[in-house]
Amino acid sequence: MAYEFKLPDLGEGLTEGEIARWLVEEGQDIAEDAPLVEIATDKTTVEIPSPAAGTVSRILVPEGDVVPVGTVLVVIGDAGTDGSTGPVLVSDTETPPQRTVVPSQPAAAKVRATPLVRKVAAELGVDLGGITGTGPQGRITEEDVRNAASGRVSVTDTETRPEGTRVPLRGVRRQMFEHLTRAHREIPAVTWVEECDFSNVDLKRLVPLVVSAVTESLREFPELNARAEDGELVLLDRYDIGVAVQTEHGLVVPVVHGAEKLSLEELDAEVKRLAEAANAGGLKPEELRGGTFTVTSAGKAAGLFVTPLINHPEVAILGIHRIEERAVVRDGEVVVRRMGNVSVTFDHRVIDGKRAAEFGLAVIGRLQQGAEA
Repeated sequence: MAYEFKLPDLGEGLTEGEIARWLVEEGQDIAEDAPLVEIATDKTTVEIPSPAAGTVSRILVPEGDVVPVGTVLVVIGDAGTDGSTGPVLVSDTETPPQRTVVPSQPAAAKVRATPLVRKVAAELGVDLGGITGTGPQGRITEEDVRNAASGRVSVTDTETRPEGTRVPLRGVRRQMFEHLTRAHREIPAVTWVEECDFSNVDLKRLVPLVVSAVTESLREFPELNARAEDGELVLLDRYDIGVAVQTEHGLVVPVVHGAEKLSLEELDAEVKRLAEAANAGGLKPEELRGGTFTVTSAGKAAGLFVTPLINHPEVAILGIHRIEERAVVRDGEVVVRRMGNVSVTFDHRVIDGKRAAEFGLAVIGRLQQGAEA
């Protein structure tokens, strides 16, 4: 009996996903819960296990395609004799399940565009079918859409061999590209920065110490623990702190849920667990959702100062920058202390500079006070 596996609802309002990589081939036997496919969403790339055991009879959606939730991706077991070949949408309310076949398009007419680009096209009233994409593998870019909306035409010399090597942006890297493009375009960000004395801070536990200090400070400054939605600032009563982790696949932001309920030792263990899972590609979808505020630190690669981008739809992000010995003045004398810069990048539409500065100073105060305690 055939089992049709459809793209699951991955939560947080996500309606589409990209087939980042198939982990099986047609004709291959697969066990239940064995790795089946990697799905890239606007949040991250998630490995989906097989819900059934059997032979992979048909893979219906190729790598790189973006399809809506509910699309049948693969058939495990007997493929049946209905002759369908394209992606299939399955309704959960039908009994028995009825399949609606989406007519496949000729390869030349197939539209390749990310969910963000499709949204921009819809907002601008642009028909994607009439645009020649200039992105990797003919993918339509946001610039292509905006050029079409303003009447400009992208000119491509088809007789000239493209210069350089083209590397498609897929999976986490594509999500980073789209997510950060949106954040930079929509958020008027301002960055405040100040020095912090880390001389007595245990740098081996730096991230959990920062998460703890941030969580306590957010209680005093609730407008930074918030989201901007539909022209309103939504103040959140939970403290789910995202921690940026750089992996070989790109930047991901796993979330420490309920940070206010965890001791420093528990925060340390949770941060390490999430970082290890991120580097191994084993984060669960729920471990990447629901962040209310983000902390980022580049560790040994940190510069003297950088300007982090806000993790949309959050309204602020705190950065820890290079920590090193510097000459500073204490009680009228020049001494050497282990100093580092702390930054707060904030959405100036909803947070003013004074409050952001006060929040940053509160975090610094807690770090220095905690270290001296």
